[in-house]
Amino acid sequence: MSIFGKIMGAIFGTKADAAEPASGAGSAAGGAPAGGAAVPMVDVAPILDKAVAAKGEKLEWRTSIVDLMKALDIDSSLAARKELAKELKYDGDTSDSAKMNIWLHKQVMTKLAANGGKLPADMKT
Repeated sequence: MSIFGKIMGAIFGTKADAAEPASGAGSAAGGAPAGGAAVPMVDVAPILDKAVAAKGEKLEWRTSIVDLMKALDIDSSLAARKELAKELKYDGDTSDSAKMNIWLHKQVMTKLAANGGKLPADMKT
């Protein structure tokens, strides 16, 4: 499964759960809702806030792709982020990790919103 698929699965739940809002973020299994089906709206912030609270450490998922991935128990190593960048068609320099991370975070938020994720008002892309 792709890294973005893992992020989607952790937030939206498995395909079987896609018809109803996901209540937790513990599972990284599953995938995005089916392309032609009506996409249910899922409020992303409470899911990620709950995942962060369960970690017991300060994670800034609203601004950091690394913290977002950590909150969801997804590998956040540089290698994993470079793979995510490849999946999302990043055409910048992957050795400039700060620039890549900012781009990745924005793209992930944009794609979550495009797939039925409701983002906080201050995060609209």
